[in-house]
Amino acid sequence: MKYLGICLLLADLLCQWLVQAEFFTSIGQMTDLIYKERDLVQSLKEYIREEEGRLEKIRSWASQIEDLTSKSSLDPEGFLAHPVNAYKLVKRLNTDWLSLENLVLQDSTKGFIANLTFQREFFPSDEDETGAAKALMRLQDTYKLDPDVIAKGILPGTKYVSSLSVDDCFGMGKIAYHESDHYHTVLWMQEALKLLDEGEKSATISKVDVLDYLSYTVFQLGDIQRAVELTRKLLAMDPNHDRAGTNLKYFEKMLEREKTEEKINKTSDTEPHKSRPDVYTRPQDYLPERETYEALCRGEGV
Repeated sequence: MKYLGICLLLADLLCQWLVQAEFFTSIGQMTDLIYKERDLVQSLKEYIREEEGRLEKIRSWASQIEDLTSKSSLDPEGFLAHPVNAYKLVKRLNTDWLSLENLVLQDSTKGFIANLTFQREFFPSDEDETGAAKALMRLQDTYKLDPDVIAKGILPGTKYVSSLSVDDCFGMGKIAYHESDHYHTVLWMQEALKLLDEGEKSATISKVDVLDYLSYTVFQLGDIQRAVELTRKLLAMDPNHDRAGTNLKYFEKMLEREKTEEKINKTSDTEPHKSRPDVYTRPQDYLPERETYEALCRGEGV
């Protein structure tokens, strides 16, 4: 028994060491990405400086020509009576405007694009982004965190506060959707919708985009009543949304069928299905040990 205890202790220490080694390897790789992004920002700022300098030259030249043409157009004949003015007009149109054209067409992006193209080889892929999102969802499940808590970025044990935008939450929901993870899709689409309702101005996606995913996903979870409600809300915002119109007809047909079946089974002991908006149960995991593992991570039990 004594030896068994020692073996278990060594196994536990080995497990911790392996996890820690993997963690630090990951942190090392992510640190490289931070420095690469910092270099890209510096390259971008250099491009902006060059572009601003070029635009300032164009702006200055345009201002000078505007002053000149405003005077010459008031008395064209008198203006051209001066031979120097006649010469300078010919010269401007033959030479100076050509120089301006070359300045306008000057490509000041070469340095930045070259650097970006080189660095892109080391960028994460779509697969990496999906993996990072799924890791965040695992953290969400393990510690039973609401999407709102994660979106606000105030997490225990972290040094910094880093919030998620509407677009970020929508991206999380899309990744879950493409993984056929309807449970997390609904959670993150609802969070995106909530942030939109709160008035976030920087979002590039609309409520129609979110409702399109959310309505179909709650249908997949069996909440037909709410799928109908969300689809009607979508169509109120965008009456010409073809897919939503087709979906609504199908959802309403399924809802009528469900109500008919409930009437038939009304006398049975089984209670009819009741929709609980915004509340869905996490699906059963294929690994029965996962709940125990998550409880241990939360510090519950020995």
